[in-house]
Amino acid sequence: MNIFIVTPIAFPILIGILLLIIPTKWFQSKVFTRSGLILIVAFCLVMNGVLVLCSMLETNGNELPKVMFYLTKSLPIMFKIDKVSIIFASIVTIVWIVAGFFSFEYFRNDNNEKRFYGCYLILFGILIALDFSANLVTFYIFYELLTLVSVPLVLHNQTKESIMAGLKYLFYSLSGAYMVLFGFYFLNRYSKTITFSPGGILDMTLIQGHEGLLLFVAFIMILGFGVKAGMFPLHAWLPTAHPVAPTPASAVLSSIIVKAGVLGIIRVVYYLFGPDFLRGTWVQSVWLALTLITIFMGSMLAYREKVLKKRLAYSTISQVSYILFGLALLNPIGMSGALLHVVFHAFIKCGLFLIAGAIIHKTGKTKVTQLRGIGKEMPVTIWCFTILSLALIGIPPMSGFISKWYLATGALNEKIPVFSLLGPVILLISAFLTAGYLLPITIKGFLPGDDFKYETLEKKEPKKLMLVPILILTILAIVFGIMPNGLIGYINGIIVAVF
Repeated sequence: MNIFIVTPIAFPILIGILLLIIPTKWFQSKVFTRSGLILIVAFCLVMNGVLVLCSMLETNGNELPKVMFYLTKSLPIMFKIDKVSIIFASIVTIVWIVAGFFSFEYFRNDNNEKRFYGCYLILFGILIALDFSANLVTFYIFYELLTLVSVPLVLHNQTKESIMAGLKYLFYSLSGAYMVLFGFYFLNRYSKTITFSPGGILDMTLIQGHEGLLLFVAFIMILGFGVKAGMFPLHAWLPTAHPVAPTPASAVLSSIIVKAGVLGIIRVVYYLFGPDFLRGTWVQSVWLALTLITIFMGSMLAYREKVLKKRLAYSTISQVSYILFGLALLNPIGMSGALLHVVFHAFIKCGLFLIAGAIIHKTGKTKVTQLRGIGKEMPVTIWCFTILSLALIGIPPMSGFISKWYLATGALNEKIPVFSLLGPVILLISAFLTAGYLLPITIKGFLPGDDFKYETLEKKEPKKLMLVPILILTILAIVFGIMPNGLIGYINGIIVAVF
């Protein structure tokens, strides 16, 4: 069992370190580049198989934590496979494969591709370690490493704008991590273990008389992990960092890295404090308010934004808080909707960012106002953009409809004063705004108008290495919308364990 856990973590990290230390001339030689790409692709395929094996082992009931070593007698570094870790590790693997394929063409003439792929692979291993972490100390260590290794992706272009964005991302992320560390001290004091356990690990005899303090600690930890997830009021790093990063980095930042914050909140709320401890408290009310503010604010800012990648970054702020809203409901239906949206949003947003990158790569156009007639030049790409946009809006039978249905239903069923009605209303308004900032690109792209100079059009469809990953993500957005029952059934196993 240990080999199945350690290999997916250690292998990409070691390969990434190797890429960083080898001479640049070796990496840029045709022989090394080709063999290196084959190695990366082969690893991704093997990794997917390992995850399937881990899922089979978990299904058979083998969920015992595996201790690697001890920092102190009471702080073990340990890993564990459970249904939550399988979901997150699976989407990480799929996104890393498709974004990696896309990057081969994107970085064809880039002088710093060695550094990018080194950090990209190390980050892959760190994310898998984060997903497999069995306790808070293990999770926290890899959460900090995640920030440090992802900063070079933001800094990749080495412009003044990217450097400032990277520093801003680093400052916000470390501030959020220190909030989590603050909470860690108190959890270690008021619980017998810091190992994640469905339903929570608080020792009620120890916290008696200190409930108010623990509620404050829970809120600080939610806010700390909420920084990475782009939750108001600590969201400002995201629209600054994501647009300046190269497109493959933007895609994984917006679809995967932000989910590290989501996973942290899931572990804190449902596997450390427990939903029963927070339900009906001021923490739940404030958390719900912050998520709804973020949903509306992100959608409104995206609607007003003219730069395509920045518009998608604001959209990420809004859409990730859909997930946080479902988690904040602290009921089974809301959590189901949140976990469904974790999966669906990862594929949809990765696809949208890759399309934005393909447009910029082929045309050099970065603003929405410049995309008139783009559907005539890149028809397949813009059709994929249209389908993914419909999925993000939540139009059936696309996948986004399923998760948003669960979120709205979870809010209405919970009967929380104000929020049970306000939540679905904000979700609906956000859906209209999402349509407003995505669909005009399609409409003007395919129907530029009679005054458009059609004779200037050129076919600019991206090459297969760019187009195939986009098509795969588009197909996934459709398939999960038409056939969601397998994933819903898998998530129900998590819900039963937690509630």
